[in-house]
Amino acid sequence: MLIPAEAFSHLPMLIGKVLDPEKSTFRISRQTFDDWDRRAQEAGYGDNWRRTHEEREATRSKALSGRLGRDLWIFAYGSLMWDPAIHVVEIRAAQLTGLHRRFCLKIEIGRGSQARPALMAALDVGGECHGLALRIPAQAVDRETEILWMREMIGEGYIPSFLHVATPQGPVEALAFLTDRQSVRFADIGAEEAAHIIATGSGILGTNLEYFENLAAKVEALGIRDKVFEDIRGSLRCRGRACLGRPCRNGQGEG
Repeated sequence: MLIPAEAFSHLPMLIGKVLDPEKSTFRISRQTFDDWDRRAQEAGYGDNWRRTHEEREATRSKALSGRLGRDLWIFAYGSLMWDPAIHVVEIRAAQLTGLHRRFCLKIEIGRGSQARPALMAALDVGGECHGLALRIPAQAVDRETEILWMREMIGEGYIPSFLHVATPQGPVEALAFLTDRQSVRFADIGAEEAAHIIATGSGILGTNLEYFENLAAKVEALGIRDKVFEDIRGSLRCRGRACLGRPCRNGQGEG
């Protein structure tokens, strides 16, 4: 089952821009972890680099208790917007109030490594966030959320929560992955330090900068202007000029 054409009825401009779930490297299974575990061991991460399958499934059961018999909305604000890896039947523009997109989840695997950690997007307190609401049909919720959990809840960093999300077609209650501020992976840093990590982060899935620019481009394609990208890009430009021996005035990027 592919994402049906009618799923894009609210946002036809996204047709052809959302990756077919069956082609996604994030449509993973438990067998995928055999290879990941081997690669993690070779990289020196130790035996406890991730939650066990039982631990991860326990968090899913708790979050989705009583919700497996009906359609489920997911609030997408990061790579889920263009590479959801799950089958959905409806996509809407969505706005979440009280939380904002922030690069504050520090990782040492995937787009990062122990030597060159990376920052991923998460939802942190304050402001608002524009993204997409993705609807999984009831009959597929159990299967698709198992795949989603293997992607988002491998380790610490996110708290799965149900929140009220506004869409042009009416409000929905959607599952969102929020920053866990108590996690050791939470990075409470400013744009300049974030830009340094993003510029240098690299891992087995590619560079942190590729992830950042991909997300920025997808957000902009939706007509969303998000200050977090402007601030970090300004610091990246400043960093580039400083490397060329032309420090930015007052630490700010020009233009």
